[in-house]
Amino acid sequence: MEYAINTETEFARDVLEGLTATNKHLSSKYFYDQRGDVLFQKIMKLPEYYLTQKEFSILDQYKDAILQPFLSSGQPFNLVEMGAGDGLKTKILLRYLQDSGCNYTYYPIDISGTVLEQLKCDLKQDFPSMCITPITGTYKRALEEQKWEEGRRNLFLFLGANIGNFDRELAVNMLRRISEALNAGDYLLIGFDLKKDPEVILQAYNDPKGVTRDFNLNILSRINKELGGDFDLAKFKHWPMYDPLTGECRSYLISMETQKVTISGLDKEVYFEKAEPIHTEVSKKYNNYELGQLAEESGFVITRDFEDKEHFFTDSLWQKQ
Repeated sequence: MEYAINTETEFARDVLEGLTATNKHLSSKYFYDQRGDVLFQKIMKLPEYYLTQKEFSILDQYKDAILQPFLSSGQPFNLVEMGAGDGLKTKILLRYLQDSGCNYTYYPIDISGTVLEQLKCDLKQDFPSMCITPITGTYKRALEEQKWEEGRRNLFLFLGANIGNFDRELAVNMLRRISEALNAGDYLLIGFDLKKDPEVILQAYNDPKGVTRDFNLNILSRINKELGGDFDLAKFKHWPMYDPLTGECRSYLISMETQKVTISGLDKEVYFEKAEPIHTEVSKKYNNYELGQLAEESGFVITRDFEDKEHFFTDSLWQKQ
């Protein structure tokens, strides 16, 4: 089968750049396709993956306090969610808003059109009167296009510790973009995974069932399927590691032998040495002092941190200055 090179495809460009770099890397945003979406939903149900469970409990316990600035005003507003996924946790807030009779429009943003389609279908079934406008694309593109209604107050959601997928410099840049998309007085509710026992953190990215391993390897499957690659997934090992000093949990796919991989769609042969890594993901953990620094540097002030009882996770409510 022959594949035409399409340099306009962001996936193709990023794969070419990442696999020809001195230190090979692939973006974790490309884990997600139809199969990747299913795998991530399985990850969120794993007992080792505490992040979803802890954030779920926070949103359930503090939903009234989180939404109070909008419940009390009675004004219509935009609820814009970065990386909405299947909306499992967000439905706690949506149900509360619906029961309160709030006037709002929900704008879920996700790179996966498949998962947004399913989310819209689910929400229309559960909340027939809800105004929902899905936005398919990257965070950067969504923030540039700003398809939500102008002239309204905004509450942005950035849940699931997704900000942890950026190193610190990129995190500040992303948060500044969000700040620029907001009006003074608007709010951002952002989830952070907190620093804790390194063993607890590492188990969340290295579950015994191998679901997280399969999730990481799915990026190679996508290259095979969409770009005509011939990766043999059995020749790569998923290897996560956690650095308690930086708070970074980093994942790699390690080539278990010297090998050559052909990617027909890019007209490229990629060579791997034995034990050579492909960096696929970073998930940074924070402490409360670091949160304050991030907020200040990106134009926000922290109004309140909502934490679970074990202090594993926080949903931090920030207001734009």
